[in-house]
Amino acid sequence: MIRDSDQELIENLRKESTRDQAFRGLVLKYQERLYWHIRKIVLNHDDTDDVLQNTFLKVWKNLDGFREESTLFTWLYRIATNESLTFISAQKRRALVPMNEVSDLIKNKLDSDEYYEGTEIQKKLQQAILKLPDKQRIVFNMRYFEEMPYQEMSGILKTSVGALKASYHHAVRKVEDYLTNRE
Repeated sequence: MIRDSDQELIENLRKESTRDQAFRGLVLKYQERLYWHIRKIVLNHDDTDDVLQNTFLKVWKNLDGFREESTLFTWLYRIATNESLTFISAQKRRALVPMNEVSDLIKNKLDSDEYYEGTEIQKKLQQAILKLPDKQRIVFNMRYFEEMPYQEMSGILKTSVGALKASYHHAVRKVEDYLTNRE
């Protein structure tokens, strides 16, 4: 089932008799990519697992609503991105800290994450990325780490290619400034 094309997966997800097996195939095919996409947004392993589970729950509940106006990959990434942003927003509300201190809250989670194995340089890069506004952080992660084409990002984030290029450019400058001024 893992080698099934997305079109075959969609067809099997639409049939009651093959829906469960097709969904398992979808999870197997996309869980790792979605995990790392979410992890770059929320940073903490346990939080990532929660968001990933919520993502697949939302996918399951909305299978009938998938109209194939985008690729399955794009649809899944859009849901994962939205679930990640929803999670971060909920964290901000629960923490009752000013918006400018939220990155410190997430940074502390990263520091205490027993599954984080990054070097000091990688940690500094993550700290710089945390200083970015949510939208710029997501664009930076998708472009820098996942090397995702702007056209694909445009479908996921429902933003023009030009706006995404501008967001990435601004994010890169902010990250460079942060790293340069911290050394």
